[in-house]
Amino acid sequence: MSDLDLSKSANSNQNRDASSPKNLKDQVQEAGAAVKQRAGDAFQASVDNAQDKFKEVGDAAKNLASGTMDQIQGHAREQQRSGAEFVERLADNVREAARAFESDVPFAARGINSAADYVEDAAEKMRNGSFRDLLDGATDFAKRQPAAFLGISVLAGFAAVRFLKASGAPSSGPETSNKAPSMQGVS
Repeated sequence: MSDLDLSKSANSNQNRDASSPKNLKDQVQEAGAAVKQRAGDAFQASVDNAQDKFKEVGDAAKNLASGTMDQIQGHAREQQRSGAEFVERLADNVREAARAFESDVPFAARGINSAADYVEDAAEKMRNGSFRDLLDGATDFAKRQPAAFLGISVLAGFAAVRFLKASGAPSSGPETSNKAPSMQGVS
């Protein structure tokens, strides 16, 4: 090989060496950009997947809450009907009490009958209306006839106690026998 050939070969190697770092730098940048793009795409896919899952969970929670709310409302309506029946029975008991007073104290009997009318109205409002309507009616009645309202409150308290005792589970024999003597000793 001649010197001329060696010099061309050296120049060619230098050109390759000069172009190689540039090509290598470009290749690294391109590879980095490609990795960055792929990572961004993977991250976006993960975000989209997570959003879909959160939406599914949210929809399931809404459906569950809606179903639960329907059950609660149904149970509340049933309790409302049951309460209205109880209040109607209370009104009947109040009317019976009024009959007992008719011959001896007719004025008291009229007041008690008025209270029974109010209790019947309350039962009807309880059955067909809202709790707020019932509360407003009770407040108005208490303002108009405080003595009758107090009497109804006492009767309702006694009736509620009897109702709770009647609806409770029967107590066992030993507990009842232990409680009975202490009650008799106090009286």
